[in-house]
Amino acid sequence: MNKKKLFSLILVMLMLFVFSIPAAAITDGELDGEDHPYVVLLRMDTEKGPSYRCSATMLSPTVALTAGHCTSNYGYIEEEGDYVAMRIFTESDVEEGDNSYPTCDDGNCIEASEWHAHPDYPDYPWFMNDVGVVIFEEPGVVLNTYPVLPLVDQLDVLKTKRGRQDVTFTAVGYGLQKSFPTPAEFLESAIKVRMVAYPHLIQINTPGFTGDFSLLLSNNHATGGTCFGDSGGPNFLGDTNIVAGVTSYGMNGNCAGTGGVFRMDRQNVLDFVEPYLNPEP
Repeated sequence: MNKKKLFSLILVMLMLFVFSIPAAAITDGELDGEDHPYVVLLRMDTEKGPSYRCSATMLSPTVALTAGHCTSNYGYIEEEGDYVAMRIFTESDVEEGDNSYPTCDDGNCIEASEWHAHPDYPDYPWFMNDVGVVIFEEPGVVLNTYPVLPLVDQLDVLKTKRGRQDVTFTAVGYGLQKSFPTPAEFLESAIKVRMVAYPHLIQINTPGFTGDFSLLLSNNHATGGTCFGDSGGPNFLGDTNIVAGVTSYGMNGNCAGTGGVFRMDRQNVLDFVEPYLNPEP
């Protein structure tokens, strides 16, 4: 087994594990309520049932933005069969709402017609092109306004800005509020509810793992942060509706210290997403 396949298997095992407990999301955050109604819970199902879930952002009534590893067959499990459905659940409190999580029997959840990862996603380490889109035939969330994508290279200015600790982001997602809680804490931590946190910028445009395609944001008790299963959720620039990046990776197993965010302001990323928002006639 080559290194890429081994890493893929580890990623899949993590995703399956966090789904079964289920997936984690915002840590040390607060209830989002209806502040970000365009952020939805995204679930991939196989022939044998639910496989994993992520978070996503509706950029229009029928287009959702998420991570590439949430929309590719990187998580393919041979024993379970091919992925057969992608579904979103839209309420801020999924378990207590009308979305009928997890069964979707009454049709209140919304099924995708197609989903795509960045075209270069299969050919590079997954975190380098970790962006995906999900398309719906019927509207997912109908709103007057939706989040927007950044301008090309918009975040580069943050590299030279003094006091990067003052540059904050708004991270939104669903899932556990603690990473790997004790059995006694599990039930109160496994609430499928939309949460929000306000991490600050740690690193941008540096050689090595982060490169020029991702950010490192804080992930601690003071600012809150993201965790397993929050993948694909938005990280808005400050208090704007600009999706600076999507939650991509964690730097350690307990979701502490820093969290990785895939940037949306690169030309190749915008070139991938925008045709889905503005399809040719």
